[in-house]
Amino acid sequence: MNLQLQSTDLRQFGEGAAGKGKAGLPRLTALIFAIACGLSVANVYFAHPLLDAIARDFSIDPASVGIVVTVTQIGYALGLFFIVPLGDLFDRRKLVATQAVLSALALVLVGVSPSAAVLLAGLAAVGVLAVVVQVLVAYAADLAAPAERGRAVGTVTSGVILGILLARFVSGLVADFAGWRSVYLASAVLTLAMAAILFRVLPRHEARRPRTSYTRLLGSVLLLFVEEPLLRVRALLAMLIFASFNVLWAPLVLPLAAPPFSLSHTEIGLFGLAGVAGALGARWTGTLVDRGQGQLVTGLSLLLMAAAWLPIAFMVRSLWLLVPGILMLDLAIQAVHVTNQSLIFARRPDARSRLVGGYMIFYSLGSALGSIASTMTYGAWGWSGVCLLGAGIGLAALAFWALTLRVGR
Repeated sequence: MNLQLQSTDLRQFGEGAAGKGKAGLPRLTALIFAIACGLSVANVYFAHPLLDAIARDFSIDPASVGIVVTVTQIGYALGLFFIVPLGDLFDRRKLVATQAVLSALALVLVGVSPSAAVLLAGLAAVGVLAVVVQVLVAYAADLAAPAERGRAVGTVTSGVILGILLARFVSGLVADFAGWRSVYLASAVLTLAMAAILFRVLPRHEARRPRTSYTRLLGSVLLLFVEEPLLRVRALLAMLIFASFNVLWAPLVLPLAAPPFSLSHTEIGLFGLAGVAGALGARWTGTLVDRGQGQLVTGLSLLLMAAAWLPIAFMVRSLWLLVPGILMLDLAIQAVHVTNQSLIFARRPDARSRLVGGYMIFYSLGSALGSIASTMTYGAWGWSGVCLLGAGIGLAALAFWALTLRVGR
């Protein structure tokens, strides 16, 4: 009963605040949001092309090195539940700047880690604090006018996607010249600089915040899953699409760094650039969602995601086939991701931080499971096994969407 009353109070507050000051999200502010999101999410994905170097440095078995990515995603999931909902309660400007400063400290810990245990602890902290991305996405949705919300979410999400993809290229390039530790130390410096910029330029929160306890705030996140069937459906889709995403990217460095390819970290990172089409498609997707085409975008994108594994599977015959596979997979996944967020944000203007926090927990869970499952699968059955796993997840996501169309309407 208390949680239900609290949810009603928060909803009434949010509906009142959401109706005020809808002048829209300025383009410069949206660009700053996108850059900050890209840098923050890059910290989570720097490790992907570095797994072989990290495994050698700390004597981790290649079949188990996926734990490096998994522990970061677990930390990210914890941050989504315990930190992101605070955006509905406190001044987001101060919350974002504080997270950025703490992220820089966590990155330094990773860069100087003397043992695998310290490395994993530092990466978990990096994951917990990287959820500043979701605070900014919810903030952008709040500032945008209703008719432009999908486009605003797409613009900011484009920064997220570019951060994910460029992280692999940049980390591989820097690692080849200065070692994998320098990647995290350089990012710590950039993150500190971004903290100062965000604190200076982010809008000061204009509305009064609801008075509630932290415990009730967290409880209301769980209650949202009870009250909103659309959130449940879109959260499960997020888990499946990002499991598929990490089934490709987590183990990809292992076959590419080994004979017959024997590629350098820089060359492996270049494949991340092929997925930039996914970032470019994110804003386009948001515009279609604003026009009421969210279900059509979802269905076509999931079909494309499953089909992408066919050219990826034939990478062993021609490395060039990997490029269209990456393009297809990244475009499809980001299209569904932008659609998911745009649809759930429209449901509850009072709870956007809590909605995105709850939704992204499933993203993080899917990413963690996809990372560890794919490296284990690669160790047991090679690249063919990885491709079968990815295609199976894609088909499962498509079937789940078809069975839940009624909820989407």
